Amino acid sequence: MYYKFSGFTQRLTGSLPSTAYSPQGLKPSVPVEPPPMIFATPTKVVSEAGSVVDYMGVSKVHDLQKFFQVSDGVPVHLKRGLPDKLLYRTTMALTIGGTLYCLVALYIAAHPRK
Repeated sequence: MYYKFSGFTQRLTGSLPSTAYSPQGLKPSVPVEPPPMIFATPTKVVSEAGSVVDYMGVSKVHDLQKFFQVSDGVPVHLKRGLPDKLLYRTTMALTIGGTLYCLVALYIAAHPRK
């Protein structure tokens, strides 16, 4: 037996399987056509001749792998120079400042004024 929640009596009532699985008249819908693919959309239509497809943009992964794998003694998170140094130092300053703030707040909470 299938049940559904009755909004009128505020109780479970017996029902058909179709109404139990789609309450309040909502019917499951099947999409008419699949959505278009978002990634790797070719800029040219592939012809029947089998020409090469040019994708949007050029992959920079190979160049970035070469750049980041150079053994020059610089950590990976600082390889790009000044912007990375600024982000790293800002993060460290906020981390140390937040830790000090938490310790001060704990000290104040542990020793209230009389």
